[in-house]
Amino acid sequence: MGDTTQEEWNAHYDAHDGESPPFRPLGDAERTVLDDVLDELVPAPPGGLALDVGCGQGELARHLATTGYRVDAIDYAHSAVASAVASATSATSATTEPPDTGEVAFVHFDIERDPLAGLPHAAYDLITFRLSFAFIRDRTRVMNRLRERLRPGGAVCVITPVADAVPAGKRDIALDEEEIGLLSAPWHSVERRDAEGLAVLVLRDAAPSPVAFGNKRRATPHALTGAGVVVTDEAGRVLLGRSVRGVWELPGGKNDGDESFVQAALRELHEETGLRAEVADTALLAILMDASHGVPRVTAAVGVTAFSGNPTVREPELIRRWEWHEVADLPTLGAEIFVPSAHVLDTVWPGLLPDLPPVHRHPIAQPPQPGGC
Repeated sequence: MGDTTQEEWNAHYDAHDGESPPFRPLGDAERTVLDDVLDELVPAPPGGLALDVGCGQGELARHLATTGYRVDAIDYAHSAVASAVASATSATSATTEPPDTGEVAFVHFDIERDPLAGLPHAAYDLITFRLSFAFIRDRTRVMNRLRERLRPGGAVCVITPVADAVPAGKRDIALDEEEIGLLSAPWHSVERRDAEGLAVLVLRDAAPSPVAFGNKRRATPHALTGAGVVVTDEAGRVLLGRSVRGVWELPGGKNDGDESFVQAALRELHEETGLRAEVADTALLAILMDASHGVPRVTAAVGVTAFSGNPTVREPELIRRWEWHEVADLPTLGAEIFVPSAHVLDTVWPGLLPDLPPVHRHPIAQPPQPGGC
């Protein structure tokens, strides 16, 4: 999940002998809060199904099973699934008492890359993430698709460390308040409980809000010129970065004085994401003109049809992370898109984004078909 490879996760679990758990155990305080949440907000209905994403060694999955849920516990790492199965077997053999109710199936599954049609069940009453959500790179897309797999009345429960409760060097395992707000925005009902540095979020009644548009800050008082780059993966998803200023934006930026728009686009793409593309695989689609705080702004819409590499945050002072987004999700993203990026997206997918701010558009090339960038 995210930027950690499957091999690294496998090695992480293999490095532990079962006596020292690789992640924070399910402690008494967390268990008490979780039981209260399950009793008050998401009790298991008859035949209730739960999906535990990033199950690790399976502690939460086994606990959910004692409350009446049948649980599909999935993890990206083969070693995690093997460890979870071994832990479950050990826990069963250590007691003569039968389990209360429910059952657990441990399954190797990559929630970001495997088709969700491959999940053991089509829909769930409860979907949980314990200490795993911060490790998902394309978390907006993943949550959108999982939300569609909730049964009526179902809920998502995210248990996550909060940034203020972890050392500065471990902030990547936690969510800060801005990220928690972003996660909570598409839901009518959000319940939050706290357990010793963990936030327990229960999200119910999905209500995706229309996408908004915003600028990051007042521009330097001169004419601005630059490029926005539309890159799509093999599934037609478009790459957007989550800015430190709280907006989604395409790769791109200002061009240097001796650069063409295409050269600027390729340089910025590599500097920001690590992706490489060639001029032959790049097209200048349109020139867009608007203004920011009274300063003229010129943006070149550039499309890339082939690239190499994987998106990586290379300028953390500007971008927090890169995510591949389903194009159909953009109108209900529930967060602001940087205005020039929105205009570039509208060049490739005309009419997709409603109520865009005005822009002067000068088409140059026919945009590729959606999914062909």
